[in-house]
Amino acid sequence: MVSAKKVRFAAVGDLHCRKESGGTLRGLFAQASEMADAILLCGDLTDYGLPEEARVLAEELSGATVPVVAVLGNHDFESDQQDEVCRILRGAGVNVLDGEACEIQGVGIAGTKGFAGGFGRGALGPWGERAIKQFVNEAIQEGLKLESALAKLRTPRRIAMLHYSPIEATVKGEPVEIFPFLGTSRLEDPLIRHPVTAVFHGHAHRGTLEGATVNGTPVYNVAMPLLLRSFPQQPAFRILELPEMAFSGEPAMP
Repeated sequence: MVSAKKVRFAAVGDLHCRKESGGTLRGLFAQASEMADAILLCGDLTDYGLPEEARVLAEELSGATVPVVAVLGNHDFESDQQDEVCRILRGAGVNVLDGEACEIQGVGIAGTKGFAGGFGRGALGPWGERAIKQFVNEAIQEGLKLESALAKLRTPRRIAMLHYSPIEATVKGEPVEIFPFLGTSRLEDPLIRHPVTAVFHGHAHRGTLEGATVNGTPVYNVAMPLLLRSFPQQPAFRILELPEMAFSGEPAMP
């Protein structure tokens, strides 16, 4: 555990744990535990959303000696067994957030999966066929989940965890054609109404490491493939360090 003078979070997403992944992640979680006070997992925890994959991940998480907070990703829904995936991970001590909030050493954390739909003027609107309206409504509901979680926080320092991106800047690097499927501005709106210290997300494996909301909140893309490519000599997570007392200034990032 690091010094109590600082609070540090190790964030990573897109683990894509498979049934054959045993032994591949435990060391990463052990390293994160040595460097941080908590681990944040930003979705796509499993590859096909299978309980067997979740059990492997739960075993790998035995290498973690600090609290673990997570949100699900789209891959975790693939087999329509996301409830069982959550049950297994929660049984291993993981705090899986789905529109909820928690607090670690005076830092509030709000989390939800998020959804797709596009950004800014290019965001899909709820007009036309019922299927389009249902698609847009899913994004709206995820935005409401995030807003509800953020509204519960009373801490001066807050972190938002997502799988999908709330801004376009951190998905740049992916093919432009798939930008609408990587996130939506509907997730940015709650972050403007309820400002946070930092936002973490995954999903965009070939995206950009960082950007900012329109009100200047730093947003970090912590998809594991992106981190491995960008920092090949470092462990595949990013550290957010905050002072123990009231937060002032920008969070320190590597």
